[in-house]
Amino acid sequence: MPRARSQQISLDDTPYYHCVSRCVRRAFLCGEDPLSGESFEHRRGWIEKRLLFLASVFAIDICAYAIMSNHLHVVLHINQQKAVNWSTLDVLKRWHKLHKGTLFTQQYVRGESLPEYALALVETSAETFKNRLMDISWFMKELNEPIARQANFEDKCTGRFWEGRFKSQALLDEAALVACMAYVDLNPLRAKISPTPESSEFTSIKKRVTAARHQKQPKQLYPFVGNPRENSPDGLPFKLVDYLKLVELTGRIVREGKRGVIDASLLPILQRLNISSENWLCIATEFEANTGSVVGAENSIAHYCDSNRLQRKPRSSHHRLLA
Repeated sequence: MPRARSQQISLDDTPYYHCVSRCVRRAFLCGEDPLSGESFEHRRGWIEKRLLFLASVFAIDICAYAIMSNHLHVVLHINQQKAVNWSTLDVLKRWHKLHKGTLFTQQYVRGESLPEYALALVETSAETFKNRLMDISWFMKELNEPIARQANFEDKCTGRFWEGRFKSQALLDEAALVACMAYVDLNPLRAKISPTPESSEFTSIKKRVTAARHQKQPKQLYPFVGNPRENSPDGLPFKLVDYLKLVELTGRIVREGKRGVIDASLLPILQRLNISSENWLCIATEFEANTGSVVGAENSIAHYCDSNRLQRKPRSSHHRLLA
């Protein structure tokens, strides 16, 4: 029996999660339906626009994403500290971008005078909304439900568009994080949809490469801030240039169908994380097949199981990443 989503998300263990949503039946997000000949390519734009919009509302950052023909991948970072710093007004303004809220919350945002009992109700509502804005289940719900309604309206049908539950994997350490991000960014190339990472439409890697050409990082994505250090700014614990090289050279090997030694220029990340080249190629091309609900080195998984009182370790072979 699947574990409740609330039991799978543990901020004490990790703020990073890999989520996958898949379509049911023959529903397509993009590409061409081989039976009807109809193109659904434009739906990938719907997903990307909604995804990036939600990142500006939620206390959840997007590390990587890839929108495929009948499923999507997204690597998320729950930014609890960001939400802690929000005022009541900040929370309500963000929530009202998604929903109307209550009469009292609307009056509060407009600056109208409220009696004490109403202010108490506003504070209670704001606390509920804040928790939702840090919740991956709410994030995926706000992503998937509008797309399902839009697609069903376009198809002139009703019923499920997405599978009932999205798949969630906890990424317990930096090795798991960088492997999962690279796997997601290389999904279109591995599926032979795009010839290079930077030409892969509706992916985070394309957005990062486009911004990097102008010496920038995309504002909608969680930034790279370099190797972990004291007083490090908020962001991914890798150098952007190292990650782009890692994805590019891994992509070349994947595209050519080779399983040889990775170029030495990849070592700044792989060496620091103690990942062998051979194991990197295995996990970067087959991440989902080789991992379970939690992903990390054996000691990270053991700590996760102990802290969550799991008697049986979740299936995972991610320890093979380590040299």
